[in-house]
Amino acid sequence: MADPADEQSSREPSAGESPGRPRPGRAVKGTGAAAKRAAVVRQTVARKASAGKPSAGKPSARSEPTPQAERTPQAGAAPQTERTRQTERTPQAGPAPQSRPGPPTSAVRRPALPVAAERRPLPQPPHGAIFVPDAKVALSTASVYPENTAAAFEIAGRLGYDGVEVMVWTDPISQDIEALRRLSDYHGVPILAVHAPCLLITQRVWGTDPWTKLLRARAAAEKLGASAVVVHPPFRWQRQYARDFVQGVWRMAEETDVRFAVENMYPWRYRDREVAAYAPDWDPTTEDYRHFTVDLSHVATSRTDALAMVDRMGDRLAHVHLADGSGSAKDEHLIPGRGTQPCAELLERLARSGFDGHVVLEVNTRRSPGPVEREAELAEALAFTRLHLATAARIGSTRH
Repeated sequence: MADPADEQSSREPSAGESPGRPRPGRAVKGTGAAAKRAAVVRQTVARKASAGKPSAGKPSARSEPTPQAERTPQAGAAPQTERTRQTERTPQAGPAPQSRPGPPTSAVRRPALPVAAERRPLPQPPHGAIFVPDAKVALSTASVYPENTAAAFEIAGRLGYDGVEVMVWTDPISQDIEALRRLSDYHGVPILAVHAPCLLITQRVWGTDPWTKLLRARAAAEKLGASAVVVHPPFRWQRQYARDFVQGVWRMAEETDVRFAVENMYPWRYRDREVAAYAPDWDPTTEDYRHFTVDLSHVATSRTDALAMVDRMGDRLAHVHLADGSGSAKDEHLIPGRGTQPCAELLERLARSGFDGHVVLEVNTRRSPGPVEREAELAEALAFTRLHLATAARIGSTRH
């Protein structure tokens, strides 16, 4: 603690009086606490006067500016000289300066890559180019049941199908060529195939004579620009039609560019009994037809080997009804991938062979809770088909 006498002998300088300088007419003792305080004051004033060095204690107004002060000029601050700006623009060797926001990304000059990195080739995939055949993927109008034919055109267009196959049945629109043409034009969805009315429920559609049905189906295909007519083998009780069927289909095929593609069916089963309902046979490969349609749901119901049947059809396979099945006695027409049939393998085989026919999704969506769920199932079927109807390399041009 300082001596009280010394404390009384010193006083604070008046306004305008320099601290540390003696008042005129008074002597300054060189010893004692007052002299020591005067020496400290003189040292403080000297430090304040020296450039670039802050005074002891709190930083003064002349202390070094902070990075923020460097970035934001303050009112009254002296402008920077050209030499100072040049120094800021030109980086100097030594430690990195304090961080400050850089220019916009577009103005940043990035260092060039080394020559070796610039010339390094991009990594190549381990396989060749993906080959997708010319086959078009179509939607059967039967796939939207219980909705009508017009709904099938709308859904096919919205989901991105390449076209539709018109199932001619009890829906009046499916039997009206002009109505079908207007639907095709309105939705921008071509008609790629016509399925002749060969079902039990269509026995009276386009008349009762089976040959008349085929003639009208061919005429519809020609007028609508379709390239295929799908036909089932005759029922066994259509005896005269069944006897002339093979030769009659050949004659009709020679009269047009439209392909008459005979579809494989299946034996009817009831409990342990099996009934041959079609003639000459439910398996069309036992006869000499010009073109075939393979239906994988029918293959599942007949409990035969799908790929073996496709092998027997060979290059006469012109049309595919893609659907799945579990081997039930009932014709299921499941979404591809939901059953036991080799749907993916068949599509990949078609891609390798350069198949140029049509792949038609003929699936059963009648149990869908509503239109939204039905459309989702048809989108799933299309995605499955597009995914597998491709191959990493085209292996020859001969069909398997």
